Amino acid sequence: MIVPFGSAGATDIVARLIGQWLSERLGQSFVIAGAGGNLGIEALVRSPPDGYALAVIGLPSAINVTLYDNLSFNLTSDIEPVASVVRFPNVMVVNPSLPAATVPEFIAYAKANPGKLNMSSPGNGSTPHVFGELF
Repeated sequence: MIVPFGSAGATDIVARLIGQWLSERLGQSFVIAGAGGNLGIEALVRSPPDGYALAVIGLPSAINVTLYDNLSFNLTSDIEPVASVVRFPNVMVVNPSLPAATVPEFIAYAKANPGKLNMSSPGNGSTPHVFGELF
């Protein structure tokens, strides 16, 4: 099972739990292998179509299609979804010193103070980054 995210992250943990669950039910071993982002999807696409390679992917894989011009795979035609297994919530948090306790208050503060707010995320193209930019 290929996990195109960092070790010990949410997707890696979910993949390990699913692998254990599948092993117990099917009597087969499931090896969890990490491979960063597009490399993980490429490894899945290049694997023999024998049913032995699975991947646990998420929204970042779809986002990457918009960020990279020369991917060696087509996400929508080279892989086939099997199951939806988990949803990860995204939440907005602010420093408690900011005078905004609700989203409408935050929007009002941001409009009244242009250029004075910063946003952090795990990195360019990550789900929190894209959600923050869209917000």
